[in-house]
Amino acid sequence: MSIEAVIFDWGGTLTQWHDIDFHAESLALAQAVRGASDHEHVVNAQLLHEAGSVVWGRSRDHQQSATVEDLFDVAGLEHDPAMLTAYKDFWAPHTLTDPQVRPLFEALRSHGIKVGVLSNTIWPRDWHREFFERDGVLDLIDGDVYTSEIPFTKPAPEAFRAAMAAVGVSDPTRCVYVGDRLFEDVWGPHQLGMKAILIPHSDIPVEQRGHTDGDPDAVAHRLLDVLEVLQW
Repeated sequence: MSIEAVIFDWGGTLTQWHDIDFHAESLALAQAVRGASDHEHVVNAQLLHEAGSVVWGRSRDHQQSATVEDLFDVAGLEHDPAMLTAYKDFWAPHTLTDPQVRPLFEALRSHGIKVGVLSNTIWPRDWHREFFERDGVLDLIDGDVYTSEIPFTKPAPEAFRAAMAAVGVSDPTRCVYVGDRLFEDVWGPHQLGMKAILIPHSDIPVEQRGHTDGDPDAVAHRLLDVLEVLQW
């Protein structure tokens, strides 16, 4: 069968993998807590760090999605969304789109293949689309789904079906998923009959790994290698 759509993971796939200082992330996130003193800032950062483990554990074990607001709710803290600037600035260097994305997306679309994005994320849609627009690739995406806006995360079948619907494709056997994680991005799409291509450059922490390592249909060591892989 011909391929109708290629759907991509975001972090570690369309962006390069970076090791993150999660303590520094939590300190930046804590700056959005309403009315916190300097002493409370450090305590709040620890609460948010622990909340992050809870939220991502729910995603890993139960495919339950979450938002940034949920982090604060789990931590028992009130926050002002307008004060998330430090948190967003902390992540900005890690959001840069791989230079190979635009030529890859252009080549796929030139062959009549739709381009989709499905990301496990707590961030709002607007943030992700802002990053894509900043890096000059938003115009090449036919449909994008962020789990912060649906009830499920990968590897739940419902998440992949949402991404298929976003690009206007109904047959999973005509879709290929590309990602960096063996559980979410390989085992997950295989449950629907999608093919899966692994980008093997991410150092996934042990606590983020799911119950099953999928066996990819192919491995692409550069994003542009996806084009060669698709010549099945």
